[in-house]
Amino acid sequence: MPILAASILNNGITRLYRVPNIHDTKVMIEILRNLGCKVKRVRDKIVIDSRGLNQYEIPEELMRKMRSSVILAGALLGRSKKATFSCPGGCDIGARPIDLHLKAFENLGVNITKSTGYIHCSCDIIAGEKIHLDFPSVGATENAMLVAVLAKGTTVISNAAMEPEIVDLQNFLNKMGAKVSGAGSSEIIIHGVEKLKDTGYQVMPDRIEAGTLLCAVASTGGKLTLTKVVPEHLTPVLEKLKECGCEIETTKDTVFLQAPKKLKAVEIKTMPYPGFPTDMQAIFVSMLCTAKGTSIVTENIFENRYKYTNELNKMGVKIVVEGRTAVIKGVRKLSKAVVEATDLRGGAAMVLAGLSASGKTKVTSIEYILRGYEKLEEKLTQLGAKITKEVN
Repeated sequence: MPILAASILNNGITRLYRVPNIHDTKVMIEILRNLGCKVKRVRDKIVIDSRGLNQYEIPEELMRKMRSSVILAGALLGRSKKATFSCPGGCDIGARPIDLHLKAFENLGVNITKSTGYIHCSCDIIAGEKIHLDFPSVGATENAMLVAVLAKGTTVISNAAMEPEIVDLQNFLNKMGAKVSGAGSSEIIIHGVEKLKDTGYQVMPDRIEAGTLLCAVASTGGKLTLTKVVPEHLTPVLEKLKECGCEIETTKDTVFLQAPKKLKAVEIKTMPYPGFPTDMQAIFVSMLCTAKGTSIVTENIFENRYKYTNELNKMGVKIVVEGRTAVIKGVRKLSKAVVEATDLRGGAAMVLAGLSASGKTKVTSIEYILRGYEKLEEKLTQLGAKITKEVN
């Protein structure tokens, strides 16, 4: 998402490769077209011509479909010194205020006004400055980077998010001619440049999709070799899978997993990278439902990310949630049920539970799942699952 947004900064042509054909990329492409860009897609390649950009307001109906669309605000400010948008939508997993984004903008000289549900940002000049984030927010870090790339002077972002996606954004920006360093650490330094150039770039593999497939195989007692992945990005996930009893072997770009006959219970606490990713929390809880013993999961990022557990409990699971902690008592087998995807990762958790359950499980509201997974049913079928997708 941030790389698609950043494509407007060069006022030219950007070619992106290995871009997943998921709902969120479709929405982002629609927004880019609304802003005046020409976008062409051929399989996993996207070509963006941003020379015709002539709008500075992100359409409200599209903004509400996808929270990560707020990342376009930073790119618009960097390119045009103005941006207007409404509060973003997305999955209901808890409060995710954009105050940190706006504070970063203000640090760089952006004037911000709010009226009738809209946020208006504008400035005459963007001046490099020190930005300290109160929390290492991925989105705020990305937005600050996008605003600062074409700023006058040097910007230093401290307490920056360290996720691999931040490094990927830095690498893309630098290939366009930016001068960004430090991504992957808590301090990012951006020396502003006057202009950027046309470029082509291959997007990094999706570590959460990779983790989802590994957990699907672990929960069903199978084995799997994943290719074209970055094992380093999966370190906290792989370590927990080892604790669960899985055999893990890695090479530079592959991960092999052999599941045990019975998974072991573990304790998990979600944390900003390099800690255990919050996006894998629901996936692991679903997997741990049939583990031997009692697992304890603590969610430290979002306060409302356990809605899906009510659906899991319909399948004979024993999950008790108290505040930010979920206690999962492993059961021998899950029961079939009709369950609902409550959000993106919660929806994937329901699919995993269905794979482990006896009988036929039906997952509804799959539009959430389609936001972040491309052809998930085909990949699981390739692994031996009996799964079909029905789209109305």
